[in-house]
Amino acid sequence: MDMPMPSGRSREVEVITGVQRRRRWTPEQKLEWVRRTMEPGMSVSLVAREAGITASQLFQWRKAYTEGSLVAVGANEPVVPASELQEALRRVKQLEAALGRKTLENEILKEAVDFAKSKKWIARSPLLPGEEQ
Repeated sequence: MDMPMPSGRSREVEVITGVQRRRRWTPEQKLEWVRRTMEPGMSVSLVAREAGITASQLFQWRKAYTEGSLVAVGANEPVVPASELQEALRRVKQLEAALGRKTLENEILKEAVDFAKSKKWIARSPLLPGEEQ
């Protein structure tokens, strides 16, 4: 629907007739608008006006784009909140540290068994690999 403006230009107005409270934008549309804001001579406000969305919404999409989540949505990849990512990274560090400790313990125990064998402290050990029963 075109509405005449006082300056003589017409402006398009979108009329929402359904019961849906929010408009839905595809990830491709969001990416297109975000990329347009990064073009020389374009501003967030200008692109938002042309697209019929608020500048604050476009700023949120730009932030998501710089963090990588908007690209992930466009590529149909899962997106996790930053807090969950930080928690997962913290847990990975804990598990790596535990693995390192257990690896060190294992090496110490192997050296102790080898030392005990050399001193004949272990006469027969059927549980050790490579030994005949």
